Formats: sequence, C-alpha cells, structure tokens
Amino acid sequence: MGRDTTGQCDRARLRRRSFLAAASASTAGAVAVTGCLGRGRSPNTVVMTADSGVAGIIHSGDDPSVQQALWDAGLDEDIRIEIQTVVSDSASRMQTAQSALEAGRAPPDIHMMDSGWTIPFVLRNQTVNLTDELSDGVLERVNTQYLDAILETARHPATGELHALPFFPDLGFTLYREDLIEDAGYDTSNWPSEPPSWEEFSAAVRDARDQAALNYGFTTQAAAYEGLSCCTFNEVMTSWGGAYFGGVNNLFTAGDRPITVDEERCIDAIRMMRSFIEGEEENTMDGYAQICPSAIVQWTEQQSLNPFAGGEAVSNRNWSYAIAETGTEDAFGENLGVMTRPYAVSQQEAAYDGTGGTIAALGGWNLAVSPFSERQEQALQVLEAFATEDVMLTVFEVGGYLPPNLDLVAEASPDEVGPVARYGDVVQQASENAVPRPATDLWPEQSALIYQSVNAAYRGKQSPEVAMNDLADELEQSEAEVETNGN
Repeated sequence: MGRDTTGQCDRARLRRRSFLAAASASTAGAVAVTGCLGRGRSPNTVVMTADSGVAGIIHSGDDPSVQQALWDAGLDEDIRIEIQTVVSDSASRMQTAQSALEAGRAPPDIHMMDSGWTIPFVLRNQTVNLTDELSDGVLERVNTQYLDAILETARHPATGELHALPFFPDLGFTLYREDLIEDAGYDTSNWPSEPPSWEEFSAAVRDARDQAALNYGFTTQAAAYEGLSCCTFNEVMTSWGGAYFGGVNNLFTAGDRPITVDEERCIDAIRMMRSFIEGEEENTMDGYAQICPSAIVQWTEQQSLNPFAGGEAVSNRNWSYAIAETGTEDAFGENLGVMTRPYAVSQQEAAYDGTGGTIAALGGWNLAVSPFSERQEQALQVLEAFATEDVMLTVFEVGGYLPPNLDLVAEASPDEVGPVARYGDVVQQASENAVPRPATDLWPEQSALIYQSVNAAYRGKQSPEVAMNDLADELEQSEAEVETNGN
C-alpha cells in the first residue's frame, strides 16, 4: 500500500526545526507523565489533553506507538508529547478547556476538542489560526483530502480559516447480527449499500430476537446527554426528513434561522422511538415493532454496546470503535453486519436539504493549539506530523480511530488495521451521508435544551407534541438573544 509523504520536507517546517534544534536540549529519553500539567517539563515537551483511550495509544509501549509514528513522520526527536488525561465525558472536557483558556493558562499546549464545540472557542479567539501557521503543503493535503464535514467543524464560520486540525472523525453506524436476521427469514445482502426502512428493520430485529430467544432487540443511546442531541436523535430525526433549524445550510451560523423542531417529521421521529421502547402505547405509531429496552433512556455508548457485544442483542447503534470490538474473529467475525441508519422518508420526500434517506451522525475530535502556549512552534510541528498518512494509519491501527482522510480506510487491509477496514464501503457511504450537529457558539446551551426535551418525550413524561413545542419556544428565545446582542 502506498503511503503519502508529501510535505514532510517543506521549507516552512525545516525552518521551524532548525530554530528548535538550536534553542533546545535533547529530551528524547523523557518519560511522558499522564494526568499532570507539565510542571518541570523539558523545553520541548508538548502537553496535550486526551482521554484515557487516546492516551493509551500515544505512549503504548507497543510497536507501533503514535509517538514513534510522529517521529518517523519527521517530528524532531527531541519533541515529545505529554498527555494531560481528562475524563471521557464531552461536556466535562469542554468545561476543562474553557477554564484553562479563559484563564489564559498553558499548558495544555494542544487541546483535544469535540467537533461539536470547537467553533465556540474559535469565535472567542481561543485557538491559533492554523491557516497562518501550518506549512502550505500540509494545508493543501488537509483541505483537499480530509472529510469536508469534519473540516467544517474546525474552521472559522465567517472566514473559513482553519483553527483546528481534525484528529479523527467518527460516524454513526448500525451494527447487526447478520446471521440471526438471516435465520429469521430476512435477506440482508443489500443492507450495507441500501439500508432498509425503519419498519422493515424493526420487524426483522423483532423476529430475530424472538427466534433466537435473546433479551434485547435493538440497543442505542437515549440518555439525557450530548450524545442524544448531537447524534442519535439527530440521526433519527434527519432520517424522517426533520431538522433542528431547517436545512444543512443553517448548521454553523446562529441567529437568523428557522426553528423546525416542532414540525410533524420531528414529532413522528419521537413517536417511532416511543413505539420501539413501549410498543402500542400512548404517543406511539402503528407499524413499528417494540425492539428497544426501556433502559435505553439511561444508556450512553458503552452501556448500549455491552448487551450486543455479549450476544444478548440483535442490533446496536454505535461508533467505529464498536465495529473494531465486535468484528474480530473472537467476537462475531463476518457475521457482523454494518450499515448506516434505516430511514423513514427518502431524500426526495424530505422538505429540507441534507435530510431524508439513510444518515450517519458526525462525531469526532479536533486538535487546537492554545494561543497562550509558550511552545506554539513545537505544538505546530506535532500537528503537522499528525497530518501525515503514516500517523493517521497508526492511530487507526492501534486505536481503531477513523483517519480524517477516509480514503485510507478503503486502502487499508483488515490484517493491518482490524475489522473496520472490512466495511470500507459502508464507511464511505456514511461519510457521504454524514449529518453534523449545529456546531455554533450556542450549541452547548441548545444541546442541553434538546436532549432534556427529547429524553422526557422518550420516557413519556411529556407528549412528543408538547415536548417539541416547548423546545421550539426555548430555541426561539436562544436565537433571539443572538440577534439582540449582535453576535
């Protein structure tokens, strides 16, 4: 397999390296200390925030490790990453980054930011403008080869300038036991390329569950947290032709945009999920089988994956790491089916651009350099190394995180990077049908309003109509404040 090395020896990078080599002592033997703030660190140690999963692959002690791949890609060997370990919860990580940046505190030198809340930091001038700082060769590769949807979450919405480097995107997938569904009499051969309707899917999952005498049909995430508003409800709503703020053109600019969560398509999406949870009860819909345990209203990713990975469920909605975990020969092997989301209305039937048809929520994380860092030059070198093909493939191989250049998935071998490579066509389809969250500076506030309302409707505490009408009023007020303040 050919691996891209263009731009590794460009002049801008060489100038930076020459400066650093003359100004610093070698720290090649330094040991990274996770969880600290870099006190007493050597001059060329760059502190980066990451959760324990990413921290484990940077300095894994295995061959390969990401740190070694960075050096192999051309990073000066006296520059070493030290990880400041943060919790995996996205909202808590946002607060940690906000605390450091509002205080003008560094390290961290590089903040690992959720793609859903990078833009607020960009708009507050709390990130370094990478368009001004990265070499031309790296910028060209990033702008032409990276997934457009994740790049949009890392750009200044007004200028289009790049303020963070996508580290890895993530996409929502529907995992299912192909063997069990086939045994129940359904043909799934076209599901990876042409996902079924929600009606067909729910009937197939119900029948497979009942025939195999399993505890669960379909498990997903429906707790009152960011994952519901950004991703799982976003997917279901969009597959019904609904939208928070009209079409995809309204995702990245708050203020003067329509509020559409109270329209019938969004309400029907909730009714369908109520049917999946409760069966034929109040505020449900005919034609949709009961396939979800009521516990999903308290479940996040790992909680929903556990029953599926343990062989107790037919299907699970999750991210690429779940494919890596359940697609091995020790797990389900080639009996694991993977597709994007089922759908209720086609793209042609949907009223808004970018809605209808099969959908995959866009998740993922970006790397932003702190403007308060005293080691910006070293941090920028680290980002340039992360942008090389070899490093992206190493992150994919040892951590299961998708590369921001998704062409690498199709080129990769399952023997090298694991089961995700077996589903390269599905990954490509997911990227083409990716739906981002509305990643504006208002999103953290609006996200909480959305997930609280949707979770209440899922639990039957409010009817879908009341929950969405109240939510529309709250979002209208939030948007009006932007126009009043002139932001």
